Amino acid sequence: MNEMLEEKYKVFKALADINRLHIIELLQGGELCACKLLDEVHVGQPTLSHHMKILCDSGLVSARKEGKWVHYSLNKNLFKEAAAMLKQWAGK
Repeated sequence: MNEMLEEKYKVFKALADINRLHIIELLQGGELCACKLLDEVHVGQPTLSHHMKILCDSGLVSARKEGKWVHYSLNKNLFKEAAAMLKQWAGK
């Protein structure tokens, strides 16, 4: 399969989950540590790690480690690219 299509698939697959959408909404306010996301999303640590791996692997979210915690932030450029893709597909 085309590598570009595979990358697009990863992005849209990452968006196709209500918990991941909630995480993205929380990260719109800026970088958050995993501890804060755990408090807000109301899932267990293994489940949060699973969702964050998918978001990071898609490129939508970036991670940086500080001490024992990981801090996450949105890759807004990739969101802009995804929005441009949707506009192109919609014929606008």
